[in-house]
Amino acid sequence: MFALALRSVRQRPGRFLATLLSAFLGAVVVMTFGSLQDTAGAPGVDAVSAETLRVSSNIVGGYGALLVFFAVASALTVNVRQRGAEIALLRNTGATPAQIKRMVVGEAVLVGMAAAVLAVGPAMLGGRVLLGLFQDSGQVADGVDFAFGPVALGMGVSVTLLASAGAAFLAVRRATRALAGARAGQGRVKKVAGVAALVGGTGAVMATFAMDATAPALMAAPGYGAILLSVGFAIFSPALLRGLLTVFERPITALAGASGYLTVQTMRHRAAQLSGLLMPLVLFTGTATAALYMQAVQTDAIRASGLVRSVEDKNVATVNLVVVGIVVVFACLMIINTLYAETSYRRGEFGRQRLAGATPGQVLRTVGLEGLVLTVTGVFFGTTAGLSGLLAFTAVRTDSPFPEPGPGVWLLIVAAATTSTLVTGLTTAHRALRDPAVTAANSTA
Repeated sequence: MFALALRSVRQRPGRFLATLLSAFLGAVVVMTFGSLQDTAGAPGVDAVSAETLRVSSNIVGGYGALLVFFAVASALTVNVRQRGAEIALLRNTGATPAQIKRMVVGEAVLVGMAAAVLAVGPAMLGGRVLLGLFQDSGQVADGVDFAFGPVALGMGVSVTLLASAGAAFLAVRRATRALAGARAGQGRVKKVAGVAALVGGTGAVMATFAMDATAPALMAAPGYGAILLSVGFAIFSPALLRGLLTVFERPITALAGASGYLTVQTMRHRAAQLSGLLMPLVLFTGTATAALYMQAVQTDAIRASGLVRSVEDKNVATVNLVVVGIVVVFACLMIINTLYAETSYRRGEFGRQRLAGATPGQVLRTVGLEGLVLTVTGVFFGTTAGLSGLLAFTAVRTDSPFPEPGPGVWLLIVAAATTSTLVTGLTTAHRALRDPAVTAANSTA
């Protein structure tokens, strides 16, 4: 089956482009921060500089590994789901579920290996730039030379391959179980994972109140809590989306007419598929809101006290900004990849809607409304998760439950999420509507 996987990648490279891009960016991030470990371990590096480099590498490297898995899993899940007919044909011709898993995992490993090789050059450049930023801010001594060695390569290759193989295994397992009609066990596992994330996030947020208000690590507990709450909301996103559609069905239908009614019914039927898009929306909004506002509150508190920021404070600020930047890039990538693939796959559905009497304008309005409802849902639950961590941090750090910074940053976060969703969905749908309705109705993707 590995030979079949190799031929599959060679014959249809475009199918794996989204997976390759996700794995490539992930490998660049992991290798870039892995190079900080090589730099810290080089001869002649002072203890303060080495500690700064190692802490930054460990924290952001952990975030990077998690985001690589989510990004690759998002791309592979859509890829495998769209190959349902191919997988069913392989089953009918005698292939076992284990053989199909080996084929899909083999494809993912090949793509991951290519991504890791391509990432070496950009990661070396990114590591040098990152070291320069640390040196310019006084966190690392100017005499420290950049090093790119076995730690960076080992972390990049291992994380990329493990994330690709693990995500592929889960995606094809879900697809083969769906063909066999076995869903109950998977549903229980997701519920347990969702509850665990919500409980863990709540516990982390509550732990903030037991910490010292002046500790530089005060942001860690509410930050992790906001991320875990975002993951929990994302896991339960199909049920949450159906609940919101039930509440707002009449207002949407009254405002948008036939397009609104079609939007509600379509999203209710496709809630499970749309959860793949809600996950990056919720994670992006929650993480960005919590991290950016907590950093603003921390900076204002230090400035108000008249103290000079310590090296540890600068480290925390740098790590926060870098983490938010990574989350923004990966979340936008996941949104664009998932929405592009999902909308392209609906070409046949759009054609059948047009044959049933819908105009291209009505189809576009339906896609736009779907994107708007998804954005509102993702922003709402992401903001809820982010505010949970932010308000706890603000209450401990400033003795006031409300942060002083205004809504400007949050509006930029919402604008980025809305733009990524609506532009990608409408552009892809417009391209799909160029085909004649009869031709599109008979297409499979």
